[in-house]
Amino acid sequence: MSDETLETDYLVVGAGAAGMAFADALLTHSDATLTLVDRRHAPGGHWIDAYPYVRLHQPSAFYGVSSMPLGQDVLDTAGTNAGYYELAGADEIRAYFAQVMQHCFLPSGRVHYFPCSEYLGNDRFVSQVGQRSWQVRVRRKVVDTTYLEGTVPATSAAPFEVADGVRCVPAGAIARIRERPERFVVIGAGKTALDTCVWLLEQNVPASSIRWVKPREAWWVNRRFQQPLAQLPVSYRGMAIQLEAMAQAASIDDLFARLEAENFFLRVDPGVAPSMFRGAVISEAELALLREIRDVVRLGHVRRIERDEIVLDEGRVPTSETTVHIHCASRGLMHRPLRPIFEAGRVTIQPFLWGFVCFQFAMLGVIEALLENDEEKNRLCPPIAYWDANVDYLSAFLSTLANERARMAWPAIAGWAKETRLNPFGTIAQYRDVPDVIDARERIKQHAAAAVGNLAQLLKANAAPT
Repeated sequence: MSDETLETDYLVVGAGAAGMAFADALLTHSDATLTLVDRRHAPGGHWIDAYPYVRLHQPSAFYGVSSMPLGQDVLDTAGTNAGYYELAGADEIRAYFAQVMQHCFLPSGRVHYFPCSEYLGNDRFVSQVGQRSWQVRVRRKVVDTTYLEGTVPATSAAPFEVADGVRCVPAGAIARIRERPERFVVIGAGKTALDTCVWLLEQNVPASSIRWVKPREAWWVNRRFQQPLAQLPVSYRGMAIQLEAMAQAASIDDLFARLEAENFFLRVDPGVAPSMFRGAVISEAELALLREIRDVVRLGHVRRIERDEIVLDEGRVPTSETTVHIHCASRGLMHRPLRPIFEAGRVTIQPFLWGFVCFQFAMLGVIEALLENDEEKNRLCPPIAYWDANVDYLSAFLSTLANERARMAWPAIAGWAKETRLNPFGTIAQYRDVPDVIDARERIKQHAAAAVGNLAQLLKANAAPT
């Protein structure tokens, strides 16, 4: 099989949210041609594999690509998100990315899209279903959106042994169960496990029939402070709350305690100190549901499940063959060495801001399109590791604060950030006379500089040998 030859300005590996947001920005702000290669059959990345009851944990209003809105900007009136702006589910998000591809990207005449294709490196990819392969002449850069790509339970085996006869399924499979189990065991401490517990309770499964096995406790961001449009003033107040706490905290634990006291951060069990922080967002209504589950096992990670017991790092608990064990545990995002985002012939997609992935990855596309010098681009966007532990919240937020002024010194970047729907605070000027905004603005002015200095000191103290 001989390779066919393609020419393109940018070869984008991965058509998930990051790749689509970056590509959309390039199309809008340059005349570049793009070739998108993805091993999945449709655009959307991990949403193609997602469990059926998953929804965004941030509002639809600032998710997706900049050029096409997602959702109707309406408030939910029922369920655990009632009173807040809508959260798109997996079906809506998959349809959205398909529309972006079909109605925006391909009609531009500047995009070629190759689904069901595997990128092999060295500017070469092959079809996974047809007898074709391609060698690409890339005039500008390869854009790698897969460098930190992780795994999800739906597409990865359980990270523990499962004995014959044990009913163990990934999260998505429980929506297809037809025989009611005696009990459910939810295994995992992250957002998938949380969503699964909430979904079971919403399906009227008694809390007493659910056991939650989680190796560590997590902090969650209160969705109240992650709202757009008419509720943006409250979100802006959340920024002031964070900066004030950061300026005044005497330690990392004290910082989290201050933010919990303001209900900015939430935890399911007030009696257990969280050690995990991934920035996921929940509502107080979800929190109330989760607190109904009293059978919580904290004995480390699951090592294996036998027919009559679950073996963990620090002990064993009984189970039965009539119990369904729900595997919500996976490696998640990769933890790999940071590398410059912009290099000769290459863009390696990595986070450089705290939160809001689509906004920052679209900004990378804008910066790639508008700036010429890779050294200057990297000065504006030094990469940071994805957050996992409490201390990562501080380092990510500090990096955001430290480089924001440099980015906004570029009028074209600042103008885009003000106008794009992906920026949660882009329209805050419309609410300048709202009392919450006036108060928050003064608190931000008062505490921002001190927050930067104190965060640096707290991180230094945390890194010091004990």
